Amino acid sequence: MTRSINEVRVVGLGKVGELVALLLSDSGFTVTAYDARTRSDLPFACKELDVRDGAALRSALTGADAVVSCLPYHLNLGVAEAAHDLGVHYFDLTEDVPTTNRVLELAGSGEARNVYAPQCGLAPGLIGIVGSWLAKQFDEIRSIELKVGALPRHPAGLLGYAFNWSAEGVVNEYLNDCEVLRSGRRQMVPAMTEQERVVIGGIELEASLTSGGLGTMCETYEGRVQRLDYKTMRYPGHFELMRFFFDELGLRDRRELAGEILVQAKPPVDDDVVYLHAAVEGHADATGERAYRKQYVRAYQPLTINGRHWRAISWTTAASAAAVVELVADGRLPQTGFIKQEDISFVDLLSTKNGALFGDLGKV
Repeated sequence: MTRSINEVRVVGLGKVGELVALLLSDSGFTVTAYDARTRSDLPFACKELDVRDGAALRSALTGADAVVSCLPYHLNLGVAEAAHDLGVHYFDLTEDVPTTNRVLELAGSGEARNVYAPQCGLAPGLIGIVGSWLAKQFDEIRSIELKVGALPRHPAGLLGYAFNWSAEGVVNEYLNDCEVLRSGRRQMVPAMTEQERVVIGGIELEASLTSGGLGTMCETYEGRVQRLDYKTMRYPGHFELMRFFFDELGLRDRRELAGEILVQAKPPVDDDVVYLHAAVEGHADATGERAYRKQYVRAYQPLTINGRHWRAISWTTAASAAAVVELVADGRLPQTGFIKQEDISFVDLLSTKNGALFGDLGKV
């Protein structure tokens, strides 16, 4: 079958971007990667690029069928706008709501020539795909509860955490208000609230609301679902300490400093685990029950890919994004316009080379 995507540009070779490029290359795409510094140790072409240089960025994307932006959220918009101007399919990993809203505007401005698929990572991304897959198994939906936790397997200290992901992104998730559905209507509520206890495979965790993890799901399910929210999972006691850190120490309004302090205090670790917990409650005629609950729970460990150790947070995020690119390339998703993560079939995603990892691994 002829693919609609062959030439892919990957912009940003950080904790996830390098693996995105590797997975796409291994999946048969011709990949050229761009970063602030050039690399000669990679099995695909890599070139130096200052993404803030609009002309250089457009030159880099010229001739591409698609671009995957693996940059910090505040740099994504330049890539999205360049892709829009050139008619190049656009994918990113952002959890930032204003960034996604701008991508939505680009998708709706004039006749779309390309795909706009932001939020293709883990949360938002895979967790929404799984949640919507569960929801389709119900005739009436009462609640959709989505949770993800990226944690050290062997936590140390009171926080029980390590910054294997962007500190900037984590701080925003902890401080920005969260969109939820309550009584079927969209509301904004404070982050790090509505805390609850979760147990996965005998490991006790706590979960609190954090921002950005739902992507566009509240808009999609408004009026159809009574309650919908996304929570981040941490080891017990974490959120109380983070509220002290931001509020008692006055760092809520000093986000950059907060991120610097946290990364220095809790640097990345290689031995991590990603917990994924999706649950839907409602009524399904096939069960004969008045109320019914279905859950999908996984604990993903680090993985060796092409002889190299990759953290769980890196490969789960990268594989989800690469699988979505595969689906568009193979014509199993729309070829133009905005793609919501909740409109992606989990069954189709599992059938891709990279999505198959999620079917084979992580069972608890």
